[in-house]
Amino acid sequence: MNPFLSGLFSFLSLESALARKVLLTLLVVVLAVVARLLIYRYFDRRFDEESSAALRYRWHKISSYALTALAVFFVGSIWLQEVTGNLTTYLGLLSAGVAIALRDPLVNVAGWGYILWRRPFDLGDRIEIAGIKGDVIDKRIFAFTLMEVGNWVDAEQSTGRVMHVPNAYVFTNDIANYTQGFAFIWHEIPVVVTFESDWRKAKRLLEEIVARHAGPLVPEAGRQMRRATSRFMITAGALTPKVYTRVVDFGVQLTLRYLTGVRQRRGLEEAIWEEILDVFAEHPDIDLAYPTYRIYRPEGDREEA
Repeated sequence: MNPFLSGLFSFLSLESALARKVLLTLLVVVLAVVARLLIYRYFDRRFDEESSAALRYRWHKISSYALTALAVFFVGSIWLQEVTGNLTTYLGLLSAGVAIALRDPLVNVAGWGYILWRRPFDLGDRIEIAGIKGDVIDKRIFAFTLMEVGNWVDAEQSTGRVMHVPNAYVFTNDIANYTQGFAFIWHEIPVVVTFESDWRKAKRLLEEIVARHAGPLVPEAGRQMRRATSRFMITAGALTPKVYTRVVDFGVQLTLRYLTGVRQRRGLEEAIWEEILDVFAEHPDIDLAYPTYRIYRPEGDREEA
């Protein structure tokens, strides 16, 4: 046979084999996408209530990961079915090159595995990592997503921003979890009264106020603390509200210390402050203090400003 025709037939044969692989790959991808849509629709119909949002999200993730793994397996079998001989050497060199070129994505994948295995946080937890605070709203193979709180907003309320954090951060940064094992945090409100005020009465009134607002949370906090002691090496101390006394430059500081829900801190503080202002207004022998300055004139006169 003419060498030119022989080469042409070989070229066409190669092209047809390549075309078959491309078509099969596209078919696998299309089937995976269609299957994903059908599975999502099934779970959306089955878990249509708002209370099942977390369960629906979890099944979406599981099905997505499973379909992706199956698609990768079938595509790999299509393209590697005719590879023989030095397959091990080829894959070894390829893996080394990929590991060097894709170091950061691979570390993110390792971080994803760590998050799933060790579970330093779950969906809905409020965490702080690398200076970013927020509620965990999504976990993906390369990054997890936070609904940011704090920053320029007081009392760690939501900023409205969505922050995408690489999974690799779990290996290089400390993680502070506000809600894991114990859904309460300690909060303090400093109240300063003048030296001339009846600070003992003020302290007694503050103890009554903080007990009314934060006291009902103590039983549930105690139950959660007892459960947490079985998981962590912690000692369950006193959880009841407390008022501490100290002297500062411009008065007597009475610090209210109490437990509050992670997301109720600002609302509870507002309620306590409003009652403090109302109660102190009824007692003329109690005055809130503020910093004052004394100016000394050269002739010895003193004026308070």
